[in-house]
Amino acid sequence: MATPSLKLQAGAHEVTISNPDKVFFPEKGYTKLDVVHYYESVIDGALRGVMNRPMVLKRFVNGADKEPFFQKRAPAPLPPFLHTANIQFPSGRFADLAVCDEPADVLWAVNLGCLDLNPWPVRDVDVDRPDELRIDLDPTPDATFEHVKELAMLVKATLEDYGYRGFVKTSGSRGIHILVRIEPKWEYRETRRAVIAFAREVERRNPALATTAWWKEERHGVFIDYNQNARDRTVASAYSVRPTPDARVSCPIEWDEVPDCQLGDYTLETVPARYAKYGDPHAQIEDVQHSLEPLLELMREQEKQGLGEAPLPPQFPKAEGEPLRVQPSRKAGVRKKKSS
Repeated sequence: MATPSLKLQAGAHEVTISNPDKVFFPEKGYTKLDVVHYYESVIDGALRGVMNRPMVLKRFVNGADKEPFFQKRAPAPLPPFLHTANIQFPSGRFADLAVCDEPADVLWAVNLGCLDLNPWPVRDVDVDRPDELRIDLDPTPDATFEHVKELAMLVKATLEDYGYRGFVKTSGSRGIHILVRIEPKWEYRETRRAVIAFAREVERRNPALATTAWWKEERHGVFIDYNQNARDRTVASAYSVRPTPDARVSCPIEWDEVPDCQLGDYTLETVPARYAKYGDPHAQIEDVQHSLEPLLELMREQEKQGLGEAPLPPQFPKAEGEPLRVQPSRKAGVRKKKSS
């Protein structure tokens, strides 16, 4: 017989946890309640990663080993303590997304089957101007996590050369995320273009290790996924539990930890003790908001060299100056056919 629902106190509110004994991680035996208790243990850090941000609900209702579904619109009925933000998708349609700003909101999302939390890089007070740049380092099949760590340190040095402070965390999957807080003065097109310019500069400094090639057939080493900064794209936030067999966590770390860190070091089981002992390496992430101007100037310099817009994901409207969304091998095939 299933365990009855539980009611937990989360800050000023009570949250109902249904099916608390439901196994979410079969290999480890972790249940929904285990995930809830994990988030309770790191709640300040988890909230810092999603605070006042519209959030896509990535729901693993059948457990971490099954396919999730994405729920962008906040489900009804909502608990009285949770509010929403109205956002516009690239298609032009609007929707109300859930916004987390207190512990009860996070536990409510976990109860719906959200293992990782996936916020937009904007705040609910201005949903069209990001306040966070996301530098996503994603290894290609020929790269290792050692390559990712090497590139992360180059990213750190490059950010510092332009006057930025980045905050690093493991992705909990195969890569590393570096977050940079910026003033919310620029819209998505500008912030994405700024990240493209930055990624190209990193690639210029080590072309054997880094790539900005959008098409997989052209990539090598570690891909800097600039399109994670496009409207409606999200990444797992700090302290998110990822759907790996060992319940790995997207864990904030200090920069001096990067060279020796391993993805398997940070799990649902290990991170609470780490957090209790050392605190949150991202505790100061809100202390400064950088100007985007240094990267926009870099972008303008690159444009003079012929480096303009880069491809967007296929579901996005065509951007001004964007190159053709055709795989290079297919373009070559078309040219060859026409010339024969």
